[in-house]
Amino acid sequence: MIDLALCPQTHHPLVTDHQPGKMSEVNIPKRKEKCENCTKQCNKKQSGDGANSHQDSVQVNGQVHEGSQVLLSACLACDGCVSEEENLKISQQSLEQVERVLALNKKCDASKHRVLVASVCPQSLPFFAVKFGLDISEAANKLCGFLKSLGVQYVFDTTLAAGFSILESQKEFIQRFRRRHHDSHAVPMFTSSCPGWIRYSERVLGSLVTPHICTARSPQQIMGCLVKDYFSKQQKLSPGKVYHVLVAPCFDKKLEAVREEFYSGLLEARDVDCVLTSGEIYYLMEQRKVRVEELDSVPLDHVLGEAGDAALVRHEGRGSEGFLEHIFKHAAKELFGLDVHEITYKNLRNRDFQEVTLERDGETLLQFAAVYGFRNIQTLVHRMRTGRVPYQLVEVLSCPGGCLSGRGQAESEAGGRVDKALVQQMEEAYSSLPVRLPEVNPTLHTLYQDWLQGQDSPRASALLHTQYTRQIHTQPPHMQ
Repeated sequence: MIDLALCPQTHHPLVTDHQPGKMSEVNIPKRKEKCENCTKQCNKKQSGDGANSHQDSVQVNGQVHEGSQVLLSACLACDGCVSEEENLKISQQSLEQVERVLALNKKCDASKHRVLVASVCPQSLPFFAVKFGLDISEAANKLCGFLKSLGVQYVFDTTLAAGFSILESQKEFIQRFRRRHHDSHAVPMFTSSCPGWIRYSERVLGSLVTPHICTARSPQQIMGCLVKDYFSKQQKLSPGKVYHVLVAPCFDKKLEAVREEFYSGLLEARDVDCVLTSGEIYYLMEQRKVRVEELDSVPLDHVLGEAGDAALVRHEGRGSEGFLEHIFKHAAKELFGLDVHEITYKNLRNRDFQEVTLERDGETLLQFAAVYGFRNIQTLVHRMRTGRVPYQLVEVLSCPGGCLSGRGQAESEAGGRVDKALVQQMEEAYSSLPVRLPEVNPTLHTLYQDWLQGQDSPRASALLHTQYTRQIHTQPPHMQ
């Protein structure tokens, strides 16, 4: 029997080949990154050894495999996790595809042009700030100038979409907390913005976890709705005329973009057409021998046009979207009338497994946890199986250190390892941005009314939420 807890942090289904000219290719992680047991079973699976053994067959991801030791079909980091159809869709999320759209715009009649829109995650901006040797605001303007020099018409940052995601997550947590005594799936609530975690939950953990996952869409996919639904209508464009590129720190975001629920058959358009990592964009700049000092500084665009807020801001949290901190403070006020200004984290196993507790008169009112990295996730899952999870909310992220450490920007040039010095510089740059609560953002309130017809409307529910369900038919007997 193979225990997944023995496996290293191989939770990224996508990595890049850093050889010249291959930055945008999508590859399966090298087998050397897996633990010895995984490698042994992978070799057995690939060579077909044991296929004729008399062991019972197991069903994983809808496919029957011989031998009770098959692990990698259900492992988050395995090629069995990515179907051929998904592989094809992901392969289209590349620099080459974006350049093809740009080239067609130059060749064809203006009536057939597609409007390119780029949305940049706030966790990607510190990468460019460090690489450019500039503060975040100036680096964002330089990045915007570069993207527009390619032919991108609009460049947004996704902080606004993250604000929607946080507000919807806060609201859902309050609802879950209040029904916790008669709904066994109400708590703990798991955050849903990390696609690696979501995929692992759906493909491997199944019904143990999926009912506990917050239904609020991730900032990426809310941004996709904003661009394809609201912004395209403001520009009097059909969604199919808009080509939406998202710049993210993480390769797993490519997998999120191709999920079926984020494609509209009616509109024949995806919310996000292509995800490029920060590293892929930087590679393109190097490929074109772009000098940062020669780039124009162009301010980012805003969904509401000139009425938008010009200042770059961030949400609370040490390098991600800060769901834990925002929900904790909101719940303390909403449920118990307590104002929490500073949050104290208590390290448990390590810096990537931390607790936050709200107490009053010796009574524990709230207990949240931040769990980052595959090994810590395995510890969390083991506690779920044994019914020893005391938390009402867990912020789960696949990457140790959070989103700033995404392999799409934090991997060292040698490949395979995170560049810790780079991550530290990015954390310092990110923390320099001022914090702004989404509750006090007037643009969000305007969009709730003008775009979504109110905060509790059916339209808001449809566009800001989704469902996560078990995607395996049988829990493999070898999985722990």
